[in-house]
Amino acid sequence: MLILGSHVSFGTRQLLGSAEEAYSYGANTFMFYTGAPQNTIRKSIDFDLLKEADTFMKEHGILKEYVICHAPYIINLANKTDLSKWDFSIQFLKQELKRCDELGIRFLVLHPGSAVGLPREEALQNIVDALNHVLETPYHTKILLETMAGKGTECGTTLEEMKFLLEHVHHEVGVCLDTCHLNDSGISISSFDSYLDSFEREIGLDKIGCVHVNDSKNLLGSHKDRHENIGYGTIGFENLLHVCYHDKLKDVPKILETPYVGNTWEDKEKIYPPYRFEIQMIQTKTFDTKLLEHIKEYYNK
Repeated sequence: MLILGSHVSFGTRQLLGSAEEAYSYGANTFMFYTGAPQNTIRKSIDFDLLKEADTFMKEHGILKEYVICHAPYIINLANKTDLSKWDFSIQFLKQELKRCDELGIRFLVLHPGSAVGLPREEALQNIVDALNHVLETPYHTKILLETMAGKGTECGTTLEEMKFLLEHVHHEVGVCLDTCHLNDSGISISSFDSYLDSFEREIGLDKIGCVHVNDSKNLLGSHKDRHENIGYGTIGFENLLHVCYHDKLKDVPKILETPYVGNTWEDKEKIYPPYRFEIQMIQTKTFDTKLLEHIKEYYNK
């Protein structure tokens, strides 16, 4: 069975609203942030809403065991030049893991961090030290380190760096592959089988807990990290379809993080989520050459 969903919101109705949105897209899983990814504002978990969410997911075929939470971008474990900022990242990550535990979420995707002027080896060791400290406390939720595009001084952009992190963290952590990030870091998705073979040999496929399925606006190896709608970027529909239906990843959730469609980002009332249509394309294995027009028509009825 294809386990497929998208990023959804986590608003006033919390996980219940997230599940309802995912269901409206025809998804059987989803990914969410527990609050805005750029700040620390978080509301307490409403356990009545959580109970309703669990019931809704069971009744509507949403597979909670594959639901993903994404940690906020403000967490940076790679640089501890300012110890207070590094400690803030550690403490906030602990809070996010605790919230995920309360929500009953199995996986938390985390950007490894950016070196910001430090030598690469030192930055990677900082990530290891931080994760070893955080995971001294046991959590039911498992951290998945995301493969990065190499924008700026991002860590986790190569197989070697990811292998180093997983080998030196003394607790169970996994990996989230991102197709746009892989492309932008220099890994061609047209050679995805070869990449998976290398990953299996160097790290082990059992470490892959999630795949972010995104096309890219950028050329191979551009190190820019700009997502594009499925089939409308430099990766292409058939290559992304191959990732979604890969036999070695059949039990791994695939999550879309593609951009909203509309006229301009300045007018937030005129941009629309593409996920209902992209999920349908992937499920039917049929590329919609007029995807953007169909999305606008649907939401402007």
